[in-house]
Amino acid sequence: MIPSVADMRKTPPGYFSVRFGLPEYTDWLDESMSWKKTASIGDWSFLWQRRIVGKDALRLLSDVSVNSLAKFVVGQAKHLIHTNKDGKVIHEGVLSRLGEEEFMLHGRGGFWVDYNLRHGSYDAETIPDDWFIYQVAGPNCLAILEKVAKGNLRDIKFMHQGQIEICGHKIWALRQGMSGEIGFELQGPKEWGPEIMETIQKAGEEFGLRRIGGRVSSINHLEACFPTIVVDYLPAIFSEDMIDYANEFRAAMPAFATTFNVAGSFDGKHVSDYYRSPVELGWSRNIKFDHDFIGREALEKEVADPRRTMRTLVWNADDVLDVQASLFRKGDHYPFMDMPRDQRGFMWADKVMKGSKEVGIATARGFSYYFREMLSLCTIDVDQADIGNQVEVYWGYPDGPQKAIRATVQPAPYKEDRRRLDLHGAK
Repeated sequence: MIPSVADMRKTPPGYFSVRFGLPEYTDWLDESMSWKKTASIGDWSFLWQRRIVGKDALRLLSDVSVNSLAKFVVGQAKHLIHTNKDGKVIHEGVLSRLGEEEFMLHGRGGFWVDYNLRHGSYDAETIPDDWFIYQVAGPNCLAILEKVAKGNLRDIKFMHQGQIEICGHKIWALRQGMSGEIGFELQGPKEWGPEIMETIQKAGEEFGLRRIGGRVSSINHLEACFPTIVVDYLPAIFSEDMIDYANEFRAAMPAFATTFNVAGSFDGKHVSDYYRSPVELGWSRNIKFDHDFIGREALEKEVADPRRTMRTLVWNADDVLDVQASLFRKGDHYPFMDMPRDQRGFMWADKVMKGSKEVGIATARGFSYYFREMLSLCTIDVDQADIGNQVEVYWGYPDGPQKAIRATVQPAPYKEDRRRLDLHGAK
């Protein structure tokens, strides 16, 4: 059964943020400064891993991904994106090449790869795995990891991985930085995870390391512009041609991972109104037309003539405060604006207006304590995307009170991108 938007305008049954551990470990204000000022460690072990092996593994991955894998060497990693025939994102995640015929895919995309393997003609195999994934980031992360790890971290190139040893365990260290800072994602068998987490936390005390909880874990994605499934788009699986896959996917995943709910002032008429293409999400650079893939024809047209692009919006502080103040006034009030962002797992989508014209959709609304600003990501019309342009975000529901909040168009990412800094000169 294909759901309607009305079906999705329901409160999720749980809290999205619980998968990151506790809501807070010190407090969310303190934790939200860590990846910019000292260092942070976050637990992304809830992500799914699937090992893809075999002589046709590379061909399979190429057929279902917008990325070029023509020069994908052992030890390299890529942000892998899968789209439907209309060029809308189904899933995305991180793919690492572990060997000539061995790959590890982190994220929900492994289900799509496995589905296409079983419905195609490939000499390959996919194997579910269960790893811990700890992201260690910030100015002091290198010093902390060098204190506990055996192995050379400084020679690992951006979006490459190497093996290091912690607590006698050989694990993978992928250099990426989802917070927009120098960062490593540590990966290995889940049973080693607790010991490695404890060791890093103890070593990091002198360097101001903070473990980040569920309340702020996605604020770094907002500041550094990493659009996220459900938060910024719905997976493009709710159509007649995708119904078999959607049923398999939902049956294979735990309930919390197959809950797709929407909220906000944007009044989509169809679930597909909440889909996004890689172009709209700011991922055009990942799209390469050196191979055939699902959605290629649609994306060739969109790349040549894009309608929308990705920006950050900075919301007017006085207007935001009026939303909060409405709770203290008699009569109708605006919907509660959770801090630093909604914890329940909605795709909270708000319409963005320029005068009487809808020009974009704001998502991922969150408070950055570092900038002391309310921010959101926004897929916005190309002709309204100039930095400094003034627009209005409507906060509320389609059938309830709405507050027009003034907002300024700013770059995405909003925070300086420091992921690729040379580590040989770092402290």
